[in-house]
Amino acid sequence: MVTEVNYNPALPIPNHIAVIMDGNGRWAQARGLKRTDGHSEGLKALKRVVIAAHKMGVKVLTAYAFSTENWKRPITEVNYLMGLPKVLNDEILPDLIDNNVQVRMSGNFDKVPLGTKKYIQNAMDRTKDNTGLILNIAFNYGSRDEITKAVQNIATSVANGDLKVKDISEDTISDNLYTAQLGEYADPDLLIRSSGEVRLSNYLLWQLAYSEMVFTDTKWPDFDEAIMQECVGEFQRRNRRFGAIDTK
Repeated sequence: MVTEVNYNPALPIPNHIAVIMDGNGRWAQARGLKRTDGHSEGLKALKRVVIAAHKMGVKVLTAYAFSTENWKRPITEVNYLMGLPKVLNDEILPDLIDNNVQVRMSGNFDKVPLGTKKYIQNAMDRTKDNTGLILNIAFNYGSRDEITKAVQNIATSVANGDLKVKDISEDTISDNLYTAQLGEYADPDLLIRSSGEVRLSNYLLWQLAYSEMVFTDTKWPDFDEAIMQECVGEFQRRNRRFGAIDTK
């Protein structure tokens, strides 16, 4: 959980922050609203967080927007979530462009409905030349599905004679994950999950091996720059050893 630690812009900041945007539905229900109203507010919160991260100098922000398990939700909610990329294009994208943000996607694009895919692709095309923060949207994403596909790709390379079993390394696996497109920033330095839940929910299981994790009770629609700074301040308080011992 987040402690009361002040963010210090002079201290190191995470290059890559991954967020699990949890609590949209509960936020709405607590106010007598529809769950879909919470998702709409959650998209506005994402814009606030992306701009805040951009101001801090964060290189990549990966947002868990729709998981491979979310198809199990009521069809009305799924259909609403499939329409959010259009809202992103119409209402959020201009501000992202003004802040030099580049939009990318990690997930199984093939299973995304054509209309939804069109708006995601449009956001990526319109921002592909931007050189600031990368907003990497995890859409129709599941880490077990991602790792399974990586193993299948590697096995195919071995079967085709393009790769020897003895040459398979951690880098081989990383290079076959969706996040390979992020290069040196593929693995998050910090994971933030909102709404008080303390689990990973099939999110970036390989990439989070040495990430710092911050869990906050704040529900996602209430996230803003101040809360983002609190989470980064907690990150700055940590001593990352990556399995080694502290020699200081």
